[in-house]
Amino acid sequence: MKANQIRKLYLDYFESNNHNIVESSPIIIKDDPTLMFVNAGMNQFKNIFLGDLRAKDLRVANSQKCLRVSGKHNDLEEVGHDTYHHTMFEMLGSWSFGDYFKEEAIRLAWMFLTDICKLEKDRLYVTVFEGSNHDNLLKDNESFAIWKKYLPESRIINGNKKDNFWEMGDTGPCGPCSEIHYDNRKVDLRNEINALELINKDHPDVIEIWNLVFIQYNRFSDGRLESLPEQHVDTGMGLERLTMIIQGKESSYETDIFQPIISNLEKVSEISYGHNKEHDIALRVVADHIRAIVFCIADGQLPSNVKAGYVIRRILRKAVRYGYTFLDIKTPFLYNLVDIVIDQFKYHFKELEDQRGLVKDVIKDEEETFFKTLDQGIKRINEMISISKEEVSGEDAFELYDTFGFPVDLTELILRENDLSFDMDGFNRAMDKQKKRSKNQNKLDVGDWIILIDNENEDFAGYNIFEKEVLITRYREVNTKGKTQYQIVFNSTPFYPEGGGQVGDIGEICNTSEKISIKNTKKENNLIIHYANSFPKDAKSKFLAKINIENRMKCSRNHTATHLLQQSLISNLGAHIQQKGSLVCADYLRFDFTHFSKISEEDLRLIEMDVNNKLLSNIQLQEHLDLSMEDASQLGAIMLFGEKYADRVRMIQFGESKELCGGTHVNQTGEIGLFKILSESSIASGVRRIDAITGVEILRNLNSQVDIINDLKLLFKGNNIVKAAQEAVSDNKRLQKEITKLKKQSAISLKKNILKESISVKDVSLITKNLDMDSQDMRNFSFMFKDVDSLILVLSSVYNKKVYLSVFLSQDLIEKGYNANDIIKHVAKDINGSGGGQSFFAMAGGDNINGIEKAYNSIKSFIK
Repeated sequence: MKANQIRKLYLDYFESNNHNIVESSPIIIKDDPTLMFVNAGMNQFKNIFLGDLRAKDLRVANSQKCLRVSGKHNDLEEVGHDTYHHTMFEMLGSWSFGDYFKEEAIRLAWMFLTDICKLEKDRLYVTVFEGSNHDNLLKDNESFAIWKKYLPESRIINGNKKDNFWEMGDTGPCGPCSEIHYDNRKVDLRNEINALELINKDHPDVIEIWNLVFIQYNRFSDGRLESLPEQHVDTGMGLERLTMIIQGKESSYETDIFQPIISNLEKVSEISYGHNKEHDIALRVVADHIRAIVFCIADGQLPSNVKAGYVIRRILRKAVRYGYTFLDIKTPFLYNLVDIVIDQFKYHFKELEDQRGLVKDVIKDEEETFFKTLDQGIKRINEMISISKEEVSGEDAFELYDTFGFPVDLTELILRENDLSFDMDGFNRAMDKQKKRSKNQNKLDVGDWIILIDNENEDFAGYNIFEKEVLITRYREVNTKGKTQYQIVFNSTPFYPEGGGQVGDIGEICNTSEKISIKNTKKENNLIIHYANSFPKDAKSKFLAKINIENRMKCSRNHTATHLLQQSLISNLGAHIQQKGSLVCADYLRFDFTHFSKISEEDLRLIEMDVNNKLLSNIQLQEHLDLSMEDASQLGAIMLFGEKYADRVRMIQFGESKELCGGTHVNQTGEIGLFKILSESSIASGVRRIDAITGVEILRNLNSQVDIINDLKLLFKGNNIVKAAQEAVSDNKRLQKEITKLKKQSAISLKKNILKESISVKDVSLITKNLDMDSQDMRNFSFMFKDVDSLILVLSSVYNKKVYLSVFLSQDLIEKGYNANDIIKHVAKDINGSGGGQSFFAMAGGDNINGIEKAYNSIKSFIK
């Protein structure tokens, strides 16, 4: 049975047991600051467990795309080194929201595994929570009693809090869980060692396949537990592990989920799977990582240098490194695996087919870029090898990791091949420093919600209402970087929460005795949260919530303009245009979209004029409320890919422009005034960005340009400024040539004089000289001494309040073992700086001007 059939078998089974089958949410988290990626099937139901939303369906099941590469759940380093961990995996999940509990959850799981999947009962083992003295919790005897109906007591194992008490985080819903383990070993091994000794011991063949979580408590920030008013069930089973068992394999990488990818890699690399441990790890890493990368990019997350984008870039680069180093693939190859992944999964995850072209182009561009970086990293490590005797410093190893993306194991491998090691303790210290910096920058201490009014349905009333009488229903303190901030929730609000690219509203709440500024508004787990730097003295009184109307209107103008821009891009460039992100704020708008070449100036003018014609037509807003997704699709609504929409949606229409959108808009396009494109650029392969302004911002921009022109007129004394500027540029080029010529003549003369100042140290001619030069001139001047033998030339310069040191070596000294990089690192501390370079030339910069003479003397000592 193929993996696609197994997934369907699971979903059909739970549908026949009255569960509503829901789609997987996008793998990228949009409205939860505690997570970047979906790491468990329950993420999309988190607000139900928290009590912030009532469940529409009491029984639900699905197959959820998950990624575990950051935070508490991080499997990245294990992937490939064992045969069952994965970065991205499918979680087959089933849920009961206050409906059935332990009895039915256990029955459904047991029957599916034994009756439907036909797994051998004597290979199944279960664990139950043994209790915790710390939390004053007894053993989960209820689950133990239920399991005894299905299997002997000898195969029901007590599990500790770490393994058998599930918690969403430091606070929130939690409860005991019951894991189902499967003994996948061959008969002789099963007879040799009892599986009871291998449960939860990371044995590759005795593995957990399903976890049944019974959510019945709430954890507070002070550690105490309180029973929830409703009890929930949350179960999760990895499709990869279940497929491995049903297909009779010893590794999930041997199943039809990964074998097509591995087979292609075998052809490209001419390396067969199953013959060499090192090669096998590399093949598994690449096969796993390409699947994760494809799903993430298809769900809208492009590789970048920040947050989730950085994680995707790390995964991609790790896959490239393994192919480069262990499979000897020296050209981009990952993008050629995209079609294999999409063909495998497109029938259940239909979004993959829609994004096929974009995913391939983005991955290819990322690979090409990283191969250049990889070459630079290899050169850098070769430099370290050439100057090291036995050990490379931990700081240098960390530089390879941090700057060039080399993992520790790759650095260690290359060094070991050259009979070298590195200072692991020094590396760990450098890594800890970075982690502490990152932790301190992002440290967030969030308190428990204080509930003032329970069972109130908060709603957003701000599409047409700009102020409203409200009550505070809950609040909490948040401490970050030593500052206290308050997050406040009202029973109703006119404040728009950040979403759909539009920033959150600002404003104030007030009554007769006090006024509190609202600095931002966001949505988290279905709650509209208002951010304030202070909190009311009387939290239970009524307040008038008032948004900043001018700020809101500017945002609304820019949001509507963004919709009109997208429609114009489609009309002028083609139907391939898809939104990949946007930012709508009061001052400007930003729109990211798929397009595979730079837009010409002529086309930009056409697009800009098209949008302005729509503004002049004063098109009326048509707001379609409470549409079904099917109706919205039939009306031709544009849907943002990677978004999880509700069953009932809102469609915003301005003429031909129709988009699903929860943001705020103008009533007629004429309210926008004018639209002006400021820039068009590339932000990733196949993704372009347009920045634009509207309304009075155009007037400000125009006045700024006029001021520049007036200044130029004064500068050029009223002449034709274009002609005058062209002449000035021409004169500048001519003068630069003359300066270069004079510098060269001066340098030749200076070289003759400096050579007379050399002193002999051991068998070396040493010149130390302070010159009035910038760093580039120091470099160029040093290279003029290439024809001089047995020379060490040390130059210093104080330029822009910074001191520079350079060291140049003649070729014969390099052959004797001298190294400019070693010397500059030795003396850089004298000027309170750092630096590096190559064997023949190196440079350092620092801020201690008084250290120049000390550096000269240090070099003399170094030579001796």
